[in-house]
Amino acid sequence: MTTRRQVLKGAGAAAVAGLAGASSAVQARDAREVTRFDHETDIICVGGGAAALTAAAVAAHAGRNVTVLEKGPVLGGTTARSGGVFWIPNHYLLREKGITDARDDALRYMCRYSFPERYDPASPTLGLAPAAFQQLEAFYDNGHVMVDHLREIGALEVRQFGDDFGGDGPLDYFSHMPENKTPAGRPLVPALRDGSGGNGFEMISQLEGFLEARDVPILTEHAVKRMIMRDGAVVGVEVEHDGSVLNFRAKQAVIFGTGGYANNADMVLEHQQPFHYGTCASVLATGDLLPMAQAAGVSLGNMGSGWRTPVVFEEAVRNRAVATGAFMQPGDSMFEVNKYGKRIVNERRNYNDRTRVHQTFDPNLGEYPNLLTFYIYDQRTAEAWAGNYPLSGSGRDAWYTIRGDSLEELTSNIQARLERYAEQTGGVRLAADFAEQLAQTRERFNTFARKGRDEDFGRGDQDYDRQWMPFFAQKREDTDWPDNDLPNPTMYPLRDEGPYFCIILAPGFLDTNGGPVVNHEARMVDGLGQPIPGLFGAGNCVASPARAAYYGAGGTLGLAMTYGYIAAQHASREPVRDA
Repeated sequence: MTTRRQVLKGAGAAAVAGLAGASSAVQARDAREVTRFDHETDIICVGGGAAALTAAAVAAHAGRNVTVLEKGPVLGGTTARSGGVFWIPNHYLLREKGITDARDDALRYMCRYSFPERYDPASPTLGLAPAAFQQLEAFYDNGHVMVDHLREIGALEVRQFGDDFGGDGPLDYFSHMPENKTPAGRPLVPALRDGSGGNGFEMISQLEGFLEARDVPILTEHAVKRMIMRDGAVVGVEVEHDGSVLNFRAKQAVIFGTGGYANNADMVLEHQQPFHYGTCASVLATGDLLPMAQAAGVSLGNMGSGWRTPVVFEEAVRNRAVATGAFMQPGDSMFEVNKYGKRIVNERRNYNDRTRVHQTFDPNLGEYPNLLTFYIYDQRTAEAWAGNYPLSGSGRDAWYTIRGDSLEELTSNIQARLERYAEQTGGVRLAADFAEQLAQTRERFNTFARKGRDEDFGRGDQDYDRQWMPFFAQKREDTDWPDNDLPNPTMYPLRDEGPYFCIILAPGFLDTNGGPVVNHEARMVDGLGQPIPGLFGAGNCVASPARAAYYGAGGTLGLAMTYGYIAAQHASREPVRDA
């Protein structure tokens, strides 16, 4: 049985150190106890990523005095580590092309994807609780307005993402869902001066430049620790900076955009099943808001959810904060199996939904049979796609690669590797007949590849599978391995002779997306759904209106920016409160 100590030991000590207090009890401070405020402003925006900086830009343009507080040494958070893509329905570029992204259709797609167990096309709220439906309505109604507003005020230059996708642009992650009537073209990206697409760092740079030009104080290494309240309203925050405690007054509102808790292994162990071993979120995504929000009476929701990606298991065990996720494994002569040697998923589905296969629980055996999965490939994939992560481009195997000259030898070597990590996995072992099952899986896969039809998981059936495969991993131009001339470009038979290779994959995060519940005005609410006056939130630090659904490329940032915009609009109209 895996103990908490064992899991944390394997989670990356550097990411865990110093976080023990992050989930401990925190009391809100009564404003009447504060003898002096060190700083006063209209609106405080907490965080340095897309959600907080969008809110700050919108509020500053509205004429409010804004202060940005960021606990790290620089702005950016997880946004700066991302591709900077943001998914927005009905944006101006779609309209300019004459593409209709109707409100009712977009809402049906989002509701069907986010709430498949509740979706009812005949219901006025499509089967959702009214509050949940209002949140998605607010996203549709405000997303494209937010984009237009940031462009008009000069806070962000924008262009469509993915010129090389052809057609109407990159397909949504469930482009084939019948409710999705505008399956392509919704993702946007920051634009560079030459008109090309930028990344998350560029987004942060542009928003930061806008704020600096308006003399908005941006205070880094200022960690918010407690909320300051008066008569049930938030009127400020208590901040640690350079060993001192400072009191900041917010005359109208505090807007949090501080990220999730993906790099707090304590919280992950408490809220996520099974444990997620790594994340490519900022190392500062440690769930700081959660205890503060609870102390303020805020309701929490979606706590077991997140934006997910597979991670290379051995990298994540070495350091929880990984450089990147294993978004889509390279190659066509490859497949993914569980510890029983059986395929379990369409390997070309999007990273967020594909990762959820790790969460499958077997009620008969009392285990997560897919806790770890095994990316199996042959020499064709190893060489023709070399240099596409997680494959090495050096001509040698990556340190976490397992090799065998036969499937039997590969099996033995995988088991030997697993034994090194028994403490971190609860003793995961390959099934006794793994090698036999793996051989059968290879033969079945090869048959499907030659026919061009994956009868088990439909790999390559959808346009998404074929369009996104080369985006994540392109075949080398200098390889002698032949192109795939079979009917299904996503599948190619594995060779009858070795060597064969394996990389162990585990569940991981882009970031979590659970936390304080917000309403359609981005106001944090209590257990009765009543807003906490003066308190707003957006981004991964709050319970996502999308739940676990990743609508398309940029699904995280689109929601974060839109709810940052919504928060700023309403916060700017809040009354000035006594402190």
